[in-house]
Amino acid sequence: MPSAGTARSASAAPARPGRITAEGWGWRYAGRRAPAVRDVSFTIEPGQRVLLLGASGAGKSTLLAGIAGLLGGADEGDQTGTLLIDGVRPEQQRGRVGLVLQDPDAGVVLSKVGDDVAFGCENLGVPVADIPARVAEALEAVGLDVPLGRATKALSGGQKQRLALAGVLAMRPGVLLLDEPTANLDPEGVLEVRAAVEHVVASSGATLVVIEHRTAVWADLMDRVIVVGADGGLIADGRPDDVFARVGRELADAGVWVPGHPIDLPMVAPAPDPPNAALAASALSISRDGRAIVRAGLDLHVPRGAATGIVGPNGAGKSTLALTLAGLLPEASGEVRAAPELAGRSGRRPSRWTSRELLTRIGTVFQEPEHQFLASTVRDELAIGPRSRGVPAAAVDTIVDELLERLHLAPLALANPFTLSGGQKRRLSVATVLADAPPVIVLDEPTFGQDRRGWVELVALLQSEIAAGTTVVAVTHDDDVLRHLGAHRIDLGAS
Repeated sequence: MPSAGTARSASAAPARPGRITAEGWGWRYAGRRAPAVRDVSFTIEPGQRVLLLGASGAGKSTLLAGIAGLLGGADEGDQTGTLLIDGVRPEQQRGRVGLVLQDPDAGVVLSKVGDDVAFGCENLGVPVADIPARVAEALEAVGLDVPLGRATKALSGGQKQRLALAGVLAMRPGVLLLDEPTANLDPEGVLEVRAAVEHVVASSGATLVVIEHRTAVWADLMDRVIVVGADGGLIADGRPDDVFARVGRELADAGVWVPGHPIDLPMVAPAPDPPNAALAASALSISRDGRAIVRAGLDLHVPRGAATGIVGPNGAGKSTLALTLAGLLPEASGEVRAAPELAGRSGRRPSRWTSRELLTRIGTVFQEPEHQFLASTVRDELAIGPRSRGVPAAAVDTIVDELLERLHLAPLALANPFTLSGGQKRRLSVATVLADAPPVIVLDEPTFGQDRRGWVELVALLQSEIAAGTTVVAVTHDDDVLRHLGAHRIDLGAS
């Protein structure tokens, strides 16, 4: 799928609210047997605010990409029915549509923050003298307080998400499409972005469509909820309160996060204190590039056979710390040491282990699932690790089949991993690590993009890993994940 930058590269057009009409619309990606979305019909009136819900894999992101005109021609897939903005095909209306995609990196176009936010305005033909004010206004609205010359590659995932939103807001679009806009943000950032979007649509009157699993954050801003069915069509369509009251239980069972429906999942008992550490760090300084120090003087431990959560605001260094604990980034100073039974030929420092030693000791799930996919099918992706370790073919099939079933990926076994939804990609990335059964697992935002059912399955799977003695380290903004895992916390926001 094209990047968010494609959605910004259009000719200038008046920023008037748009009417979105779908009649029996569907889309099947090339190479996939089943449609990603099918038989969807609705009309969104100009200026309406719509929360688009549905289980992971129901086609919500595909629908948003279709509205933005980003699905391509017949060589990229097959369309059924019609999808129009003010009676015109979306690909002819891109100048009026702003889209923020699920993947934070997909929204980054240029190397510097200020240039990136200005990019859409420049392509829309906004007068040069007006662009600096638009850039400043958009950055302030999303709470991204960094220098205009800051390198975009130096931003955290949450900061990149704010950057992508700022680039779209600076365009002042007539139709604003947001795909999981707060998924990578800390709690304060969630409220800031939500307030920014509210301000923008109130002042501009833009038509708003939001995909978001944090239903409660957005529900009171919305005029309407549309729920896409995993088997096609719509499950529900109406005012938020009416929809949640009428079919709330049905929606929760289908995987939708519905306000007021608690999670029925037990809590894991917290790790004993003092713990027996699987990993420990002393006088640790961490860095992404070996030059700029993100955090210094860290003394911490990771309890063996228990969960540890790395928490803190966006930009605090959570992902950098996780990659350093996992041995994928070297210590800038100080050291990370593993328990004696995990030692490799080079000793107890994971950063000095070979790739094969890491594979069998510490498994890592990256923040962006695509960064670890290697195979052309989901089944082959899950088999890579066990095969590389010499596991017999029959045992590999057993491991793969079990993970496919547990994480609801069996119907997609022959699909290309890159064609999955965001939530499906996340479940696959977690499963690829579990297939290797390492004693330590490091996960960066493991429940990002998950519907209710996927969230429960992933957390229950991690609980079972902990019960089996696996050490789990998770970077997350989701406090419910940490509570259900009984996690020890490493707080990078604490003074």
